[in-house]
Amino acid sequence: MSLKDQITEDMKTAMRAKDSTRLGTIRLLLAAAKQKEVDERVVLDDAAMIAIVDKLIKQRKDSVAAYTQASRMDLADKESAEIVVLQAYLPQRLSAEEVSAAVQAIVAGLGAKGPGDMGKVMAAVKTQLAGKADMAMVSQAVKAALAS
Repeated sequence: MSLKDQITEDMKTAMRAKDSTRLGTIRLLLAAAKQKEVDERVVLDDAAMIAIVDKLIKQRKDSVAAYTQASRMDLADKESAEIVVLQAYLPQRLSAEEVSAAVQAIVAGLGAKGPGDMGKVMAAVKTQLAGKADMAMVSQAVKAALAS
């Protein structure tokens, strides 16, 4: 079963359970997926769905930070609940040590020497670790690897 099919089934389950938070979040996710399919005239595979989930989680994290700063904890809590629902659709994330090891291997493989090679390294890392690791953590690991 594809990730998109799983999400659709989860939407039906949320409807039956009358879980409004979960249902609303899943509907937002499916709407974003449908929008991408219509805009690009493609059928999304699991990797594209994971990219959409990652994007929505990043948006929610930014919103939580903004709402917290504005002392709107009610809205921050709502966004946090949506993050929890969305994270269920991501594959198991790599630990910091695993990310660091993967980045070191890629840096060695490319023969990158310093911060000037960051773009080349990030391009290679994104193809290998997309959906498997938080890209902010990956970026920090790349900076650390190129600094030493």
